[in-house]
Amino acid sequence: ISDRTMDLGLAEDHFSRPVGSFVASDIEQLKLAIEECKKLILELPEHSERQKDTVVKLIHLRLKLQELKDPEEDEPNLRILLEHRFSKEKSKSVKQTCDKCSTIIWGLIQTWYTCTGCYYRCHSKCMNLITKPCVRSKVSHQSEYELSICPEIGLDRQDYRCAECRTPISLRGVPNEARQCDYTGQYYCSTCHWNDTAIAPARVIHNWEFEPRKVCRSSLRYLALMMSRPVLKLKEINPLLFNFVEELVEIRKLRQDILLMKPYFITCKEAMEARLLLQLQDRQHFVENDDMYSLQDLIDISSGRLSCSLTEIHTTFAKHIKLDCERCQAKGFVCELCKEGDILFPFDSHTSVCHDCSAVFHRDCYYDNSTTCPRCARMTERKQDVVLDIKDA
Repeated sequence: ISDRTMDLGLAEDHFSRPVGSFVASDIEQLKLAIEECKKLILELPEHSERQKDTVVKLIHLRLKLQELKDPEEDEPNLRILLEHRFSKEKSKSVKQTCDKCSTIIWGLIQTWYTCTGCYYRCHSKCMNLITKPCVRSKVSHQSEYELSICPEIGLDRQDYRCAECRTPISLRGVPNEARQCDYTGQYYCSTCHWNDTAIAPARVIHNWEFEPRKVCRSSLRYLALMMSRPVLKLKEINPLLFNFVEELVEIRKLRQDILLMKPYFITCKEAMEARLLLQLQDRQHFVENDDMYSLQDLIDISSGRLSCSLTEIHTTFAKHIKLDCERCQAKGFVCELCKEGDILFPFDSHTSVCHDCSAVFHRDCYYDNSTTCPRCARMTERKQDVVLDIKDA
């Protein structure tokens, strides 16, 4: 066996980078050595040390052959294709799967790329076969969800072909298995649909259902990129949801309070220096409006995670305005109807706010605009006095 091993050239260091370049004969010799090595592995006692050593040598020979056939230095670091921005990966130890051919990417012996926009991964050799544009461009140009639950059109409308690559498919699996994407409702081949699962936005909005469903690869990437985008206006899409999900009502009230607190912070030097509003930097839309939600918001509401974190932030904000900052305290209100009690703020739970002048009153004193607002009455009287003065002049 040792003589045969020497004949195969296994004692040589085929793994190190050679000086100069190989010619075609070197590649052929390596191929022959690999075949002989495979035969030798089968002849050696199973699980023996010699067999294990020979397997290691086989791996080294294959690595060397791959280096000669596909030299890494010939591959550019950045390639742009169908709006994808592919960056060459440096990692050699991580095992990935090619999104195009569905086979394993062996980082040690194969060059591979990842799109920095949608994280599409593929072999270098598969890049020219890609037909699907980068989904990040769709997110940028068309930031909206499919809001119908699994909108199936049927295989006949797809001409019994994969909705993405147009490979012939059928539910019987001949010639290829048809797999339905719960997000688009369309059918795909096993190369474009790996049975990955994701939460479908339509099922959340209409059914308050968060069970992950099987989706195709392009839908998986699109949903991942859209996850934190606030594009769902629930009160227009499904206003009845607030009648059945108490947590949504709680979150809406907290968001409304935060919007009432915002004017205090943007005019307070201490709040600006403490960067209090940055506590919501991961949910910037919370300081801009109270009716837009991202899918991630709804997931976190369902799990209870958002209620806990937002309540804590709400408490911190209220503490600054009502206790810690004299400048913010000075902007509070005294109920002009009873002239009793503590300083009032518009975000207090026991207050009502005049929609015309934003004056704040005790809720028990001001019955939802059925009581005349003293501040509005004074402002109206002043305007009338000005008009009379002008006429008299």
